[in-house]
Amino acid sequence: MHTPPDPITFYGFTAVPRDPEVLFKDHPTASGDNPKQDLFTAAEFPAPQFALVDAVEAFVKKELDQNTYNHSRRVYIYGLALTRTHFPTWSFDSTTYYITCLLHDIGTAARFLSTTKLSFEFAGAIVARDTLLLSGAPVDQADSVCDAIIRHQDIFVKGGNITTIGQVLQLATILDNVGLRAKLIHPQLIESATTAFPRNGWSEHFAHTIETELALKPWCHTSTFEIAGWKEGVPSNFARDVRGNEVMNAFD
Repeated sequence: MHTPPDPITFYGFTAVPRDPEVLFKDHPTASGDNPKQDLFTAAEFPAPQFALVDAVEAFVKKELDQNTYNHSRRVYIYGLALTRTHFPTWSFDSTTYYITCLLHDIGTAARFLSTTKLSFEFAGAIVARDTLLLSGAPVDQADSVCDAIIRHQDIFVKGGNITTIGQVLQLATILDNVGLRAKLIHPQLIESATTAFPRNGWSEHFAHTIETELALKPWCHTSTFEIAGWKEGVPSNFARDVRGNEVMNAFD
């Protein structure tokens, strides 16, 4: 497989601030009450056409339910729209980002969630990296996907940096899951994306996944969204926020 001249940039390893408050502070198009909202449609973000993508698609469709697959496709759409609108100078391989989106929740699949004591992000990242390497992906590409998946729920980490693809994945997933920073994309894109890849009750579906993992693994990384010392029986703040997604619930 062709090796890009600059794998750091190509595979999305370029470091950007982890904290969105730092990232968006005084941003020329994303700060303020009326951020820029470029009008895109879901059709402008088709799946890349490569043999590796086909292999990953087949694996994901075998392991994940349709709701989670649809979520992954919306995350791809929202992430690229956010980037093109607000970070047009960011450079990364969209195919690598697409593969990251497809695999970012693979750890929630029935075959993996309850068969490991690892948090779903970490287990999923390992599964994703192994799957990509077995499918012939370059190590740098597999590492980029793995790193982004491991960190995609580090929502409360304030200091330091994250990879470009990791940041785009975080921004897009939290947008789809709780509606955070939805004003950074055009409302019609949300309509278009949810038509192409319906939510079908995604808010309740994902909230249930959160509660399932917390019950199975009260030590899991998902518990960072909860009160200190969270114990089973205490309602989940994260699941509550997902169910309360006012932006997206209109499309559920």
